[in-house]
Amino acid sequence: MADKHYIEDEAVQGEKENQEWGYEEGVEWGLLYPEANGDYQSPININSREAMYDPSLLEVRLTPSYVVCRDCEVINDGHVVQILLKSKSVLKGGPLPRGHEYELNEVRFHWGKENQRGSEHTVNFKAFPMELHLIHWNSTLYRSLEEAMGKVHGIVIISLFVQIGKENIGLKAITEVLQDIFYKGKSKTIPCFNPNTLLPDPLLRDYWVYEGSLTMPPCSEGVTWILFRYPLTVSQTQIEEFRRLRTHIKGADLPDGCDGLMADNFRPTQPLSDRIIRAAFQ
Repeated sequence: MADKHYIEDEAVQGEKENQEWGYEEGVEWGLLYPEANGDYQSPININSREAMYDPSLLEVRLTPSYVVCRDCEVINDGHVVQILLKSKSVLKGGPLPRGHEYELNEVRFHWGKENQRGSEHTVNFKAFPMELHLIHWNSTLYRSLEEAMGKVHGIVIISLFVQIGKENIGLKAITEVLQDIFYKGKSKTIPCFNPNTLLPDPLLRDYWVYEGSLTMPPCSEGVTWILFRYPLTVSQTQIEEFRRLRTHIKGADLPDGCDGLMADNFRPTQPLSDRIIRAAFQ
């Protein structure tokens, strides 16, 4: 006989997956995802003056061993753009537990309708037009990203702010195919993507660290955030390609007052509470 509680849990999970969440004002994620009500939620505002310099972050250099990914999948899931990586790229060192490797699973993009907003984190209450997340899971302790979610030392996310300037050559492979994933549910396989092109600082020394959560449902906590001080640069043309994407499937009827544009897809900053922000630089 099947376990009744297991069946009920499956039903609740299925119900959550079928209910749509979004970034519209008034949508309460915590009603569907209780973890979103936790005390260690992300994103946050980084107050650079209150960040505590921690020289121990530099004792073992933060080292990404990223490799060029072949046949990556770029997806419009109706909320964000994702790049799913199939080659094994890993991260270690810095604030991470000694001897542990974190495997890079995907890259996610968040952006605004205008250049004055779009990033999830802010620095001294300044927002950037876009923010990239490189999402890693602890492959030393766990077998998958899903198993690592919500666990101690389970997830590490590198956050990169993006400003408007010259064209980003590394992201050109992505922005050139966005027209092919115009609608929700569309995906495109690209032959080559190099995640190393997303790292703005060759020495990887200037970053902040704090403990938080995923910024999308289920908003699981236990996430170590590494936020680089220096932003990437993309051209105005490149970011406009993101702003043209749609949150709905082709031919869908939209609610009144909804333009269907996938933009302003960022979660507002959450209370810092008693958390400490550490800095790898003075």
